[in-house]
Amino acid sequence: MTPRQRRTYFILAALVTISVATFFILRAFNENLVFFYTPSQIASKEAPLNKNFRIGGMVLEKSLRREPGGLQVEFVVTDMVKSVPVQFNGILPDLFKEGKGVVAQGQLNEQGVFIASQVLAKHDENYMPPEAKSALDAAKNNQNAISKTLINSDK
Repeated sequence: MTPRQRRTYFILAALVTISVATFFILRAFNENLVFFYTPSQIASKEAPLNKNFRIGGMVLEKSLRREPGGLQVEFVVTDMVKSVPVQFNGILPDLFKEGKGVVAQGQLNEQGVFIASQVLAKHDENYMPPEAKSALDAAKNNQNAISKTLINSDK
């Protein structure tokens, strides 16, 4: 085998290896890709059946039902136009409440019920961790004290 043939085989083997690796990476990415749909999009049949995706909206007031002594929970997610019933078997997050935002991941079954495998409670954009809030309050108080000192020294 000449050096030219060896080099050609090496290049072909490298291309095949890179192609196979690229295929598996793209396949894994596609399987883990999760889209987000609103209840209105689900009602208009835009969401896929029996395929993982996320639904987001507000938990409808007085729609939460818990199985006594169990972890089975049912509630309704709404975008104030359409609503979708959700079933979840597990422990709900601490921030989960009726009338608050929620994102659930799972699959839509043939009956139009979203079977959630994960539920995430959303907080509003005004949420701030207590440590950050206390640091900002301290900085604000310090700024106010400096401003008062400057105003008093001008008099």
